[in-house]
Amino acid sequence: MNFNIGGPTERMPVPIIKAFGIIKKAAAQVNMETGLDKTVGDAIVNASDEVIQGKLNDHFPLVVWQTGSGTQSNMNANEVISNRAIEMLGGELGSKKPVHPNDHVNQGQSSNDTFPTAMHVAAVDEIHHRLIPALEHLHAAMEVKVKAFDHLIKIGRTHLQDATPLTLGQEFSGYTTQIEYGIQRVKATLPRLYNLAQGGTAVGTGLNTVKGYDVKIANQIAKITGLPFQTAPNKFEALAAHDAIVEASGALNVLAVSLNKIANDIRLLGSGPRCGLGELSLPENEPGSSIMPGKVNPTQCEAITMVCAQVIGNHTAISVAGAQGHFELNVFKPVMIRNLLQSIRLLADASVSFTDNCVVGIQANEKKIAAIMNESLMLVTALNPYIGYDNAAKAAKKAHKEGTSLKEATVGLGLLSPEDFDKYVRPEQMIGPSDPDNKSKI
Repeated sequence: MNFNIGGPTERMPVPIIKAFGIIKKAAAQVNMETGLDKTVGDAIVNASDEVIQGKLNDHFPLVVWQTGSGTQSNMNANEVISNRAIEMLGGELGSKKPVHPNDHVNQGQSSNDTFPTAMHVAAVDEIHHRLIPALEHLHAAMEVKVKAFDHLIKIGRTHLQDATPLTLGQEFSGYTTQIEYGIQRVKATLPRLYNLAQGGTAVGTGLNTVKGYDVKIANQIAKITGLPFQTAPNKFEALAAHDAIVEASGALNVLAVSLNKIANDIRLLGSGPRCGLGELSLPENEPGSSIMPGKVNPTQCEAITMVCAQVIGNHTAISVAGAQGHFELNVFKPVMIRNLLQSIRLLADASVSFTDNCVVGIQANEKKIAAIMNESLMLVTALNPYIGYDNAAKAAKKAHKEGTSLKEATVGLGLLSPEDFDKYVRPEQMIGPSDPDNKSKI
């Protein structure tokens, strides 16, 4: 091996190996229509099935850090499938007879179109079957919390300072919508990922293929996977640029930003238990400290925010790599798909872990929420229509300076009677727009 870089942990991702199996199977099926010997073709199909099933993963030792076109990995797939097919037919391993790795397994293909096709097949497969279900699982759990917390009025916070009230359910509805939009963004990238480079061969012209080969192999890949793959309308773009991969990573980057915000909010709302905000109680999954007994840490929040940091970093690498499409070929393909697949896997796994070990077990501390809200001076905002902004500010400053309640300060300044204060300052009426007939009294 000429690329002894990084060791076994840096091997080509398994989804790419599976994708190679799918491509080689599809190619053999199409090639048998145009003259490939059926015995050879069927053996390639059967060997490819074993690659798809993961039975031959140990025969793919190459690392990501190789030629930027992925040529070594394509040849690795050709040789593994060729030798397994030879073995199935009773031949001698390494003989290249009766199944040749180039002439038969790689017939009508180039690494330059096969690897980008594998990139798209692997990415779509992982997004469909791993990421989207995980995000939908998280979204459903958040929706449950929105309904469960809808009656709990709490103080809002802007700039990390007290603001006007909202319900805890309203706060969580923001998180739910972020996740919903994240799912939509990821799904919106799929149409470009469905386009396959296969059939472009070396530079996009389709040299060494027959007319219609690109359409047939894309249709065959779609049939094998059950996903709506199609031939790329422009093979030159499909080989030289990987904007679809950058776009997909961009959607994951936004998702990471969203999840980071959500997890940060939840761990801050759960800070305490006595000396923090303490509005939420997070599940006690494991001891939080080796020295402080009884400490409970927001471990799931920390895990998912670390994942978010990795995904954001991966997107930076993918963006740089995506810009390396010199003339007819991008030569940073392996690092692009490695990072994208890692981002997909991490976000999917972290979303499930965060859901099952944190979100579903979140409880609201109703007494703490009520106590904090009742102490807030920002309830004075409700008085603006009745005593004006300047007088409301005076009352808030007086209460803060003297350590009294907002009601005591307002009444003490002669701005309102106790009865009127209680009439106007009602948090339950501050969590949405007022009725049109609730006119200003100033």
